[in-house]
Amino acid sequence: MPATERRPTLTAVAERAGVSVATASKVLNRHADVAPGTRVRVEAAVAELGYRTPGTRRVEVRRTVELLVDKLDSPYAMEVLRGVTLAAEDVDVDVTVSRLRRGGGDRPEPPSTWTRRLVAARRTGAVVVTAQVTATTYESIARARLPVVVVDPLHLTTPALVSVGSTNWTGGRSATEHLLALGHTRIAVIGGPEASMSAVARVDGFRSACQRAGVPVDPALVRHVAFDHDAARAAAEALLRLDDPPTAVLASNDVQALGVLEAARRLGLAVPRDLSVVGYDDTYVAAWTNPPLTSVHQPLQDIGRVALRTVLALAEGRAPDAHHIELATSLVVRDSTAPPPPRPARPEGHR
Repeated sequence: MPATERRPTLTAVAERAGVSVATASKVLNRHADVAPGTRVRVEAAVAELGYRTPGTRRVEVRRTVELLVDKLDSPYAMEVLRGVTLAAEDVDVDVTVSRLRRGGGDRPEPPSTWTRRLVAARRTGAVVVTAQVTATTYESIARARLPVVVVDPLHLTTPALVSVGSTNWTGGRSATEHLLALGHTRIAVIGGPEASMSAVARVDGFRSACQRAGVPVDPALVRHVAFDHDAARAAAEALLRLDDPPTAVLASNDVQALGVLEAARRLGLAVPRDLSVVGYDDTYVAAWTNPPLTSVHQPLQDIGRVALRTVLALAEGRAPDAHHIELATSLVVRDSTAPPPPRPARPEGHR
């Protein structure tokens, strides 16, 4: 007679959650006098151990992947979400979306908290977009045994974490080569935060192209700011007011490029007659600008699809083909770039 598998007990749940049996029982019986953090730990322990209260039958849980994003108003994140959702529809998987900065605060939710929350919600896995990945993040993921794939991580301190991105160095280089081929030698680059892996790689690609062409890089023309419109606009205005201003600006995403276009407009400079501008990502906004924006295309929907398929493979116990997957970038040339003017344009009111 085959041995029957022992079901996890309430005591085991309490031990896993680090609470008393009485507290674990309160959570299972929906008592209100339990701290939210304690409730999350107990619910996570229940999910991890597969505990069922006596007399209950196992209910089939649909496969659900959670997408965690830093900003919901980011065209970049929306394109990744589109890819994740389309791939999920193909395999009958549900997708939920939540923010890493919950409750409207500026500080992201600690990894130990969101991993417990997702385990308690019985998520199949998670796709995390542009998050700060530290050793603590990885430890929390490993401890929760939650399949996680990070899209374009800001930091990657452990090679064991699976991530998906694109060829950022090549993207920065190809954009710069395009500007050099047009005749620009005074090229500014507005990079993202210096702590961002992708931003640094794009600037490194810019430097490589300039070095290969024998064009010196003026340190005054390299600025690192946040990946947002207002920071890029302020940086671009400062660059364009220099005594020897750039004739072209390479931004590190399309939202930054919109800030550069606004700076040029405020200073009375016409794009591309007086100033060439290149964006990065080639999100839907790139074709809507005036003029339409030359931009480095990241296959963001494909990145989302690959991330979804990879997290499902991890959930099924299959090893990934690689721990960091890179998809190729390409340059989409539109109307925001042209040869430099015979003389560098001067902003209105500049003496």
